[in-house]
Amino acid sequence: MNKTARVLLVSLLLAGTGTFVASCQSDQDIDISKIGMETDPPEVLYNQGLANFKAGNTTEAQRKFDAIDRQHPFTDWARKALVMSTFLKYRTGDYDAAITTGSRYMNQYANTDDAAYVQYLIGLSYSKQIPDVTQDQRAAAQTIDAMQKVVDNYPQSEYVDDAQTKIRFARDNLAGKEMQVGRYYLERKEYLAAIQRFRIVVEKYPNTNQVEEALARLVEAYFGLGIVQEAQAAAAVLGRNYPDSQWYADSYKLLQTGGLEPRENAGSWITRAASKIVLGG
Repeated sequence: MNKTARVLLVSLLLAGTGTFVASCQSDQDIDISKIGMETDPPEVLYNQGLANFKAGNTTEAQRKFDAIDRQHPFTDWARKALVMSTFLKYRTGDYDAAITTGSRYMNQYANTDDAAYVQYLIGLSYSKQIPDVTQDQRAAAQTIDAMQKVVDNYPQSEYVDDAQTKIRFARDNLAGKEMQVGRYYLERKEYLAAIQRFRIVVEKYPNTNQVEEALARLVEAYFGLGIVQEAQAAAAVLGRNYPDSQWYADSYKLLQTGGLEPRENAGSWITRAASKIVLGG
């Protein structure tokens, strides 16, 4: 299925108009629909699937595409049907099924024209399942993995820009989860455990929205432990990158209560990690 066909199909779905009328004679002892499913050639089934898709009959469309996959495996029609099946499952919110079907496609047809699109659909299906930061962030990690494959394996595809956007969102959620746990420990004055979480944010997720607070929390945790050189280093990095932020103002004020001020420390892990921070990244 080429790009033009995909665009047409998506526009048909979004339009939500059109009707598909099928007429047939029935027999009290024969299920005509089943006979069709068993005997129609793949191109007929595919076109029937598209007609149902256009009419908004997604369940029937899915049946047609699944029938091609079952009855005519490893054919070009089966390959195209897998693309449509993945899309329909994603579109109807059956994200786990979309991931399963899309993964089957990628295992068999990773070098085809539609592969970038299917890999993108897999990434979208994971992305749609990312919960808020108070919950398990497995889907965020899976989103990054799936969308990074789009970026790495199909760098010229039209899906790269949005894939990178989804990666940034997922990374921010992973960093947010670390911050949530770190704050929990900090509130209980379990400073070492808190530092471990904030350090993950600074080192692993330096270009997320969470890093500014993470640096400020490191000032607070190290100051609480009495490790003032690291507290000063964290404040210095915070001030250099976010000089006008409230987090820096609060950190500076905290250091002043101990007669201290921000100070660069070339030997600190915080200073080394700071080189990865890119504002607006």
